[in-house]
Amino acid sequence: MITRRTFVSCLTALGSLTLTTPVFAAGNGPQKAIAITKVYGDGQRFIAIALTYAAPVAASDLEASAFTVEGRTVTDVYPASSVDPSDRADAGPVVIIALSPEDAGAMLKIAQERPAGGRPEWSVGDPMESAPQWASPEGNVAAQGIQIATSDVVNLIVDQFQQRVWEDPKTGDTLPYNLFIPAGYDPAKSYPLVNFMHDAGNSSSNPLATLKQGLGAVSWASSEDQAHRPAFVLAPQFAEIVTSDSSQTSSMLDTTLNLITALTQEFSIDPARLYTTGQSGGGMLSIAMNIKYPDFFAASFLVACQWDPALVAPMAGNRLFILVSEDDAKAFPGQNAITAALESHGAKVARAVWDGRWSADQFQFAFDDLIAEEANVNYVALVKGSVIPEGADTGGAAGHINTWPIAYNIAPIRKWLLEGA
Repeated sequence: MITRRTFVSCLTALGSLTLTTPVFAAGNGPQKAIAITKVYGDGQRFIAIALTYAAPVAASDLEASAFTVEGRTVTDVYPASSVDPSDRADAGPVVIIALSPEDAGAMLKIAQERPAGGRPEWSVGDPMESAPQWASPEGNVAAQGIQIATSDVVNLIVDQFQQRVWEDPKTGDTLPYNLFIPAGYDPAKSYPLVNFMHDAGNSSSNPLATLKQGLGAVSWASSEDQAHRPAFVLAPQFAEIVTSDSSQTSSMLDTTLNLITALTQEFSIDPARLYTTGQSGGGMLSIAMNIKYPDFFAASFLVACQWDPALVAPMAGNRLFILVSEDDAKAFPGQNAITAALESHGAKVARAVWDGRWSADQFQFAFDDLIAEEANVNYVALVKGSVIPEGADTGGAAGHINTWPIAYNIAPIRKWLLEGA
């Protein structure tokens, strides 16, 4: 197994492994070490280690300077009521060693070499295993003179998704998928469902690939979003090419919609509150779904994607939020053409240019201005030069893939999809 091994030492200024604070009093040493991961816009990172204790540990008994992690930056040490770093407490049976997510050792994605000879020619339906591998975080904790190896991993939000398999009796397809069920699900109530579809580069037979790659699925399942908008979140995992640049789709289009229909029958999901979103190829598949079945989804969030503008007339009346980068050589001109075509078929399109480096407040202000136009199609282009991180490679598809982390981190768009304005 590929691992990201981190060594944690609890040290005094003299270098001793013995601490004089009550946290290390006899009978209350650390019992277990758990690695904690969190998904960011660019993927899953190793962001903390949780030490469990038999008795509560007080914050006053902890000093961040007493903990060092080889190769990592310790940003905080504090008690918690659970292994979730957000459950900070004045005292608790867990000690969280928070690690900087910006450390080089934080990212769990294994770097891939680009294949020689350029991109191969693919056809829809072709098997595809293109998703990156992910390391499993492991660490050795030194405390009270003993070594404790991390014996478990908690993947924040990711672990709350169920992994399932859909056997479609109509298409004959087999589709692995991830399903988030809202906490406290009550069959007597009615819930919306958000469907997120990944890009071609995250095609895999590993169902967790779509959850680990970025925010497209997990952002809707966060405690913050779910507190205000409880919703089912569906993240199918494709292991084939589902769309092409020639605006063709595989049978997974119907298979995915058949799955959603089946879920509305299994759970108390409102068929009138079904939503779709996707990045790159997943956004293209969302467009194709809107064209073929324009009444299926109540609204769509289309990220960094394009389609043949001559085909989009059936979705001219749909609620759409489209977001691309001006640095995206395909999606930007593609959506310019699509929105013009939608207008010619009666859609009202509101357009804006935003900056991908804006703060949350700036995005909110710009969003409010855009929505005030009361259009059914909202089209945002992120200004040239604003999506690629400083110092990052600007070649290839950089303007394309760097749009995704920004898109799913804009809270008012997520709210718009589920609630309207």
